[in-house]
Amino acid sequence: MKKNSFIGGTIIATLGIIITKIIGLLYVIPFYAIIGDQGGALYGYAYTVYQLFLSLSTAGFPFAISKLTSEYLALEETKAAKDVYYISRKLILILSLVIFVILFAFAPQIGRIIIGERTSGNTYEDIAFVIRCVSFAVLVIPFLSASKGFLQGHRNMTTSAVSQVIEQVVRVAVILLGSYVAMKVFNMSLTQAVGIAVFGAFLGGLAAYIYLRIKLKKSKLLEEKNDEEVRIEKKEIIKKLFKYSIPYILISLVYNLYNVVDMVLISRTLSDILHYDNTIIDTVISIYTTWGMKINMIILALSTGLVTSLIPNIVNNYTKKDTKKLNLNINKAVQYVLLIIVPITIFLSLLAKPVWTMFYGKSTLGPVIYQFFVYAALFGSFYTISVSVLQGLSKYRLVIKSVLIGLLTNTLLDVPLMILFDKLGMNASYGAILAQLIGFSLAVIISISNLAHEGCISFKSTLKKIPTYLYSWGIFIISILVLKLFIPINLSSRIIQIPILILFGVVSFGIYFYISYLNGNLTSVCDIKKIKDKILKKIKKS
Repeated sequence: MKKNSFIGGTIIATLGIIITKIIGLLYVIPFYAIIGDQGGALYGYAYTVYQLFLSLSTAGFPFAISKLTSEYLALEETKAAKDVYYISRKLILILSLVIFVILFAFAPQIGRIIIGERTSGNTYEDIAFVIRCVSFAVLVIPFLSASKGFLQGHRNMTTSAVSQVIEQVVRVAVILLGSYVAMKVFNMSLTQAVGIAVFGAFLGGLAAYIYLRIKLKKSKLLEEKNDEEVRIEKKEIIKKLFKYSIPYILISLVYNLYNVVDMVLISRTLSDILHYDNTIIDTVISIYTTWGMKINMIILALSTGLVTSLIPNIVNNYTKKDTKKLNLNINKAVQYVLLIIVPITIFLSLLAKPVWTMFYGKSTLGPVIYQFFVYAALFGSFYTISVSVLQGLSKYRLVIKSVLIGLLTNTLLDVPLMILFDKLGMNASYGAILAQLIGFSLAVIISISNLAHEGCISFKSTLKKIPTYLYSWGIFIISILVLKLFIPINLSSRIIQIPILILFGVVSFGIYFYISYLNGNLTSVCDIKKIKDKILKKIKKS
């Protein structure tokens, strides 16, 4: 099996992520047409819980397997590298079975915790049914992740990326075809249709896992060889697996708790304290967990791609104790968010109505909430980068400390801020959004301040550029507002929104990037001359 180069592997991994994110973004358009807001809420209730339990069953082993496999291969201990794979599979089997039983058996109790005893809209029985349908994915996804980790340890990113795409394609196909056939052909209930849709996670994972098993068999990476090697005890391997995986399981667990806590507190506060109608509650939850979150993938995909390429460089710089390059790479990452992700967020916020209409059709509540909810993705990008940097520097305790404080802050502020916004005559969900932003911000501030205190990172170069970024964003906002004055936004048709958004995007971003080029922000992040030379070289060749 062919190994990928360091840079090539990063590119392939990034492409795999981008392709899956694009598929994950586009399928929501027909899916919304099939199941609507109530179905989206039901999907979100179950999937958010599933993600939390999946983090427990996977237990951070993919990273641990990849790291430990790489270590043993570097020492030419191929037998030990194989043992890592087989031992981790046994551990994952035990964890997966336990988590599956808990998730399946206690689904009704989980449903009650989320929404209580409802008599209209989605009930806890509906949630329990869908949770049980998605729980089967816990039996296969951890094994898929372990196989990916083993291949990545062998620097084979191509096979891993292909499996990622296969998983997403099969999952989306089941989601769309399954839910459509269930409701439109067999006249099944909304709950049953959503149950079939979430079962796609199991079938997608199974398809990808079968593909990886076939590729592993053909590669002969797991074949026994009669070579002379120093025998490494299985106890030592198990010890190292848990050593490497525990920080990641804690980080993943806390991150998923953000989403679960928000979902539960929003649902119960709107229902039990503020007495909102169940239909409105389901609509709000669907925006938070499903429909709004899917649009936010535009932002999250860009930040994830950045992290994928950033971490190897940070680890390399840190290992070599090259503080200058370490600071340069981290500051470039932050400036990338300021240059690219901030204006995209502003664009989606100011044009929330046509964006929402393009994806889901006309909605009264959707764009109203989304115009603020989109900033959760922006703050989440800063959060992801800061956490990833800390992980790259092996500052695991600091990661756990910062995310726990952020989670606690978010939890404590959720209910009071929702009540406050309701009393002010505004949508109560704005309070939950603000609580989340404060939680993310606090986690980022703690991370950055601790790193700066330890002398690991300096953000002086980025701070000097803040005035120029503020100026660029100001011009960008003005350009959109001026366009809105002269170009009427017609929400009568979903198709009409496409040329409207393209026109707004071309003009506003054209002006923005020109200003950014003039003040040096663009050139500080992107090597324009290098890119230009590459393009000219390709033109000459053709």
